[in-house]
Amino acid sequence: MSSLVAYDDSEDEDESCDQKEEEQSHPSGLNSFNLKSRPAGSETVSGQSSSSSLYVYPKTQHWDWEYHGGNEGKHFKDRPACLTFPKTVADGSNPAKRRPSSLPGVRPYIPKRQRQSEEAKRPENHPEQSLENPTRKGPVLSDVSPKVKPYLGEKSKSSGTPRKLLMSLEGHQGAVNMVQWCPVPHVSHLLLSASMDKTFKVWDGAESGRRLRLYTCHSGAVRDACWTPCGRQLLTGSFDNTAMITDVETGQPTVKVDNQFKVMCVVLHPGSPDVFLCGGHSSVVKAWDSRCCKVVKTYKAAVQQTLDILFLRDGTDFITSSDCVSRDSADRTLIAWDYRSTAKISNQIYHERYTCPSLALHPVEDSFVAQTNGNYVALFSSQTPFKMNKRRRFDGHKVEGYAVRCSFSLDGAILASGSSTGSAHFYDYQSTRALDAIQAHSQPCMCVSPHPVLPAMAATCDWAGEIKIWH
Repeated sequence: MSSLVAYDDSEDEDESCDQKEEEQSHPSGLNSFNLKSRPAGSETVSGQSSSSSLYVYPKTQHWDWEYHGGNEGKHFKDRPACLTFPKTVADGSNPAKRRPSSLPGVRPYIPKRQRQSEEAKRPENHPEQSLENPTRKGPVLSDVSPKVKPYLGEKSKSSGTPRKLLMSLEGHQGAVNMVQWCPVPHVSHLLLSASMDKTFKVWDGAESGRRLRLYTCHSGAVRDACWTPCGRQLLTGSFDNTAMITDVETGQPTVKVDNQFKVMCVVLHPGSPDVFLCGGHSSVVKAWDSRCCKVVKTYKAAVQQTLDILFLRDGTDFITSSDCVSRDSADRTLIAWDYRSTAKISNQIYHERYTCPSLALHPVEDSFVAQTNGNYVALFSSQTPFKMNKRRRFDGHKVEGYAVRCSFSLDGAILASGSSTGSAHFYDYQSTRALDAIQAHSQPCMCVSPHPVLPAMAATCDWAGEIKIWH
C-alpha cells in the first residue's frame, strides 16, 4: 500500500511535484490509491467517488533530527499531513511548482544559477558602502553645522583642553596617518582623514559623525593629505607614486602627477596655491604647477628620503626633514631651502642624532617645532639662521619610530602631540608645561588636530584605523 502522507523531509521537492503531475494526467492510476481500510480519524474529501477516495489525515507527529553540540536530539513538530492534487489556475501556472511561502525567520531557497545572475546584474560597490554609515549624497560645502554657527565671527581663543570623548568614527580598514579640520570657518565641522587602506574620507566630525564622502582615487596607501585654502579641494600623496588634487563635492581628481617615487609628504605653497611640493622615498623634492601638471623646480639633497616639508611664513623658504641617522647626519636632518633659487640656506639646524618625522609652524610667532624620535618636540626660530631653543622643549610623550604628528591650536597657545603609547598630549606653548594627557587609543596615536573654531575640541587617530572626537 502506498503512503498518502507528504513528508517534509523529502530529498527532492521537484521530483515529488513531477510525480503528482503524472498522477493527475493518468486518472486510471488512482485505483492503486484506493484504500480498503480507512484509518480511524480520517475524513473523505468531498466530491470524490468511493472507488478513488482521498483521505485527509489528521495532524501527525513529525520527526525532526537536530544536532546540538555533537549530540543527536529528537524533536516532535505537529504538522498537518495531507495529499492534494495540483490544479491549473487561470494564468496557466502550476501551483505545485511554485515556491512555498517563506516561514517567519526562514529564508526562501534561491537556486544557485538565479543567485549568480542576480549578483552579476548588481553594480559593483565599494565594500564599505554596506556599513551602517553610508556616504551622504547631498552637497557638503553648503551646509553650516549648528554647532559651529554660534562661534563664527568670534576670535578663537583657547579655553582649555579636551577631556571627554564625544564620538568615535569607524570605517577605515588600515592605519589612519592624519586628520585635519577644514580651515574655512563656516565649514570647519568637516574632518579629513587619510589612511593606509588606500582611501581618504571627509566626515562631519563636529556633530553627526557621518561619513560624508569616500575617495578611492589612489591605488596605494595615502600617506599625507591636506585641504586647499578655499576648502573645495584636497591635496593627497600616496605610495602609488602619485599626488592628486581632488574635488571635495564630486570626488573626481582634477590634477594627477606621477613623482616616480613613493610620496610621503605634500604641501601647498602659501603664496601660490597652484604650486605644491612633494617629497618621499627619493633624494629629490619636486615642485609641481597644478595648471600644467609639470615640474617647475627640483631640490636635491644627499638623503635617502624626505619625511616632511614645512613652508615658513612668507613662502620664500621651506624646511625639509630627512631620515639620516649616520654619524655625520647632523648637517642633513633638517635642511632650509630657498624656494626660488632651489639653493640650501642652512643645514646646521638640528645637531642631535634623531630623525624628525613631522614639522609644524606656529600660527603667530616666528618659530616652528619638530617632532623627534628622541621623545620630545624641539623648538626652532623661523628666521635665519633657524637656531634651536635648547632651553625649551616639550617632552613626556613617546615616538618610538612612528610618524607621530604635532600641531598648534589656532591661537598658538597650545601644542598638541600624539604618542606611540596611544595617548594625546597637550602642552602650554609659552612655559612648555604639560597641561593634560588623555589615553585616547589602545594603539599608537598618530595625530592630534585641535579644532580651529570650537574651543576645547580635538580629533585624534590611531594605527588601528580609529578616529575619535574629544571635547
